[in-house]
Amino acid sequence: MREALRGLTTRGRSFLAAGAAALLCALALGEKDLMRVAVLLVALPLMAAMYVGRARYKLACTRSLDPYRVQAGGSARVLLRLQNMSRLPTGTLLLEDRLPYALGSRPRLVLERLGAQQASSVAYTVRAELRGRYEVGPLTLRMTDPFGLCELTRSFPSADKLTVIPNVSPLQLVRLAGEYSGTGDSRARSVAVHGEDDAATREYRRGDDLRRVHWRSTARVGELMVRREEQPWESRATVLLDTRLGAHRGEGPTASFEWAVSASASIAVHLRQAGYRLRLVTDTGADIDATEGVGDGMLLDHLAEVKATPRGDVTSLVEHTRRRADGGLIIAVLGLLSAEEARLLSALRSSGTTCVAFFLDASTWLNLPVQAREAAEHEHASAALSLMQSGWRVVRVKHGDQLPTLWPQAARGQQGFAVRAAMAETVTMGGGR
Repeated sequence: MREALRGLTTRGRSFLAAGAAALLCALALGEKDLMRVAVLLVALPLMAAMYVGRARYKLACTRSLDPYRVQAGGSARVLLRLQNMSRLPTGTLLLEDRLPYALGSRPRLVLERLGAQQASSVAYTVRAELRGRYEVGPLTLRMTDPFGLCELTRSFPSADKLTVIPNVSPLQLVRLAGEYSGTGDSRARSVAVHGEDDAATREYRRGDDLRRVHWRSTARVGELMVRREEQPWESRATVLLDTRLGAHRGEGPTASFEWAVSASASIAVHLRQAGYRLRLVTDTGADIDATEGVGDGMLLDHLAEVKATPRGDVTSLVEHTRRRADGGLIIAVLGLLSAEEARLLSALRSSGTTCVAFFLDASTWLNLPVQAREAAEHEHASAALSLMQSGWRVVRVKHGDQLPTLWPQAARGQQGFAVRAAMAETVTMGGGR
């Protein structure tokens, strides 16, 4: 009750003051009618405080997010459901949900009278421009009586997480030769991701189930043959994300690092949908397997929170990648590299491994003078040539380029003799200056 009295509004306090003044006048003048008015003026705010104070502990609130994982630039719907657990109806309810700055201003919603044992829902929409994990809530509820004499505030401690993942762009299907590796008794004649076991036959052995007898092969060979279910060949891919702070330029959602994160997410989702067993590696030690049971959720959640760090280096990226030699396909999204760092990456190129680099010229994210621009282009060309000479396929990326447009180049990687010769000439001319 004491807390409810502290919640009296200006109107409620005015009623009390007027009632007290009327009571003093009634006692001084001996007016019984004025005494009745004074009692009414004092009783109204006290009864309002009792009414609101009792009902405030009888409310339940639940929150749901739809969806709870959204791409940057997308919207999510937040649904609040309040239920009055008491036998008394409530007055007007003013709802305010706490939101981080990145999700916009705090929504303020008004819920009219909520009857006894009744429930009602209100909803609002949030839009996230920056990836990350954001806490939605807690909810603050302000309750008033029908006359507006008392107002109390209550906070529900529960909060929910909204995950804003990078933008994922759809990519077209291209053939990346050399990306297949796996296990099995024999290699398939035409390697593809079917999702079904390859069937073969072998001689009958004692204890084999007769229902597995392959009669056509038995008739052709002249001895009993049974069907052998071979372990399918699986496609394996590793996506490398360069998180070195010094390798990227720009700030905010248009920075080169954000382009790299979005590209990594798009490539990973595309390869997963194509049936690859995927692994994501960063130079800070993150090593995530997107298995069939986990799907893309864990991978995208990690990319939602990944940040550029000054602690990473190319040596760590190579070591973390080689810790588990899965073979298959390696696709790296790289920032600026020196020629020496490019040579370190050549250690990942081995027999049976196809290495593709989306090599960002992060200096194009800045407005540089002509001489500085030429020097940056020369250094970038030298590193790209070093990667090519070690067997990498290199797709050069500049500011404004879109991944869906560049993706088909991963199949050929600009590896032609003419391209390499032109790049070597550019590097030589730049060195001559």
